[in-house]
This record gives sequence, C-alpha cells and structure tokens, in this order.
Amino acid sequence: MAKIIDGKALAAQVKARCAAGAVGLARRPGLAVILVGDDPASRVYVSGKERDCAECGFLSFEHKLPTDTTEQELLGLIDRLNGDGAVDGILVQLPLPAHLNEEKVLNAIAPDKDVDCFHPVNVGRMVTGQPVFLPCTPAGVMEMLRSYEIPVAGRHCVVLGRSNIVGKPMATLLLAQSGTVTICHSKTPDLAAFTRQADILVSAVGRTGLVRADMVKEGAVVIDVAMNRNAEGKLCGDVDFAAVEQKASYITPVPGGVGPMTRAMLMENLLTAAKHHQGQ
Repeated sequence: MAKIIDGKALAAQVKARCAAGAVGLARRPGLAVILVGDDPASRVYVSGKERDCAECGFLSFEHKLPTDTTEQELLGLIDRLNGDGAVDGILVQLPLPAHLNEEKVLNAIAPDKDVDCFHPVNVGRMVTGQPVFLPCTPAGVMEMLRSYEIPVAGRHCVVLGRSNIVGKPMATLLLAQSGTVTICHSKTPDLAAFTRQADILVSAVGRTGLVRADMVKEGAVVIDVAMNRNAEGKLCGDVDFAAVEQKASYITPVPGGVGPMTRAMLMENLLTAAKHHQGQ
C-alpha cells in the first residue's frame, strides 16, 4: 500500500516559508494577474492565486479584460506592468481567447517578472542549469520528492507527456538531479513497456484511466499531474488511483496532490523576483 504524498499540507509549508522570507523586504511582493474573458475554470484559478498571495502577505493586482480585448491592448497592458515598480510578477491566465497569439503574449512579459517561467530566456536558463525561476508544476513535483526524501539520482524516471508547461521541463529537472529520464507521448508505441520500467512515474497527459495497475512496477513512485473529470463529473487524474495505490510505494492524490504545490511554487517564484528587484 502506497504512502500518499500530501500536496495540500506541503503547499501550506511552502507558503509559510514564503511569508517568512518576505518579512525583511522593504515592500511586499506584488503579483499582477491578467484574465481575459470569463472562462469559469480560469476564474477559479485566478481566485486561488489571489488567496495564496493573501496567505503569504503578498499583494495581488487583478486585471480583468473583456473577451474581445485586442492583442495590441493586451500587449500594452503587459508593457505597462513590466515598468511598474510595485509588480514583481506578471501572470497571464491561460487559455487565451482564440484571436490572441499566446506565444507572442507570453514572450512580451519581462523575463525578470516571468514567474510562470514560460519565457524562452528563463526556459534556457533552466535547461543550462542557471535557473532564476522554475516552472511551477515541475518544481512542485521536485519539492514533493525532496520533502518525502525520495531519491532521484540513478533512478529511471518516466514522464508521460511532452508539453512545454509540464512534460519537457519535468524531464529537465529530473535530469538535473541525475535521474535517467524517458519521455513518452502520443506516438510512443507500447506505452506500458516503458511505464513498467519506471522507478518514478510522472503522468501529465490529461486522460482519465490512462495509467493502470498492470502498467506500474511494484514499489514505484507515481506522481499524477493531470486534472480531469470522470464520467460522474468527479475530479481525477490520469492514474487509476485505487488500483495503483496497492502497488506503488508513494502516490499523489487528485485533488490534493500536485495542484496545491503548483500554486505554492508560484509564490516562491514571486518571492525570488521581489528579492531580485529589491537587490537581495
């Protein structure tokens, strides 16, 4: 029976650490959140980030824009926030309406305020081992492994998914800790042949029931990054939790696993940015 990795409790510890780390600053860290349109899920995520800021004693500045906001208007707002001394981090809530160029918008954020770590400059720093910020979800997974004293070095780490937000940076951070990394994706034949080799299995695909018990090695560490809804509308991940829990040594639940850690690591990036802007 696996030990459950409690992301909610660990996230509370990270946020407490961030609050303590900001005590000596001349001003409170400030996060500007841009929400374009009225997507209900995005609204929930933005509200959660605002609560996290409040818990840490940080400031949050919400900029809610109508769905028909032009790209020029959005880029103009980002430019103003880049120059705003009260703003340490800028977050554009995704997805954006279809008429807006997501890549162009994200690349407009100044690298020193890119607390999501999406800008090519920050991605390059991470890949070359010179990070200023780390992508929030993969960083949250690494914090889980560290906190639960789960070794990475020399172990076979299999990552399901190759997105720029999770899959690719997750593989990079595991490699940086001397893990032997395999990335699997939609074109990978015989997926189970790879997952059964994993000492640490990270699934970030977004497909309910993808990872079955027969695909997991006895004693593996299973990290479920996905956030799906099953046929009954209940939140779940990629992993058949009840069955895989019987074989794994550690497992993350959905909800209450990686999700809270993603938001907590955003606060850590924001604190890092604030210290940098204040010369600390």
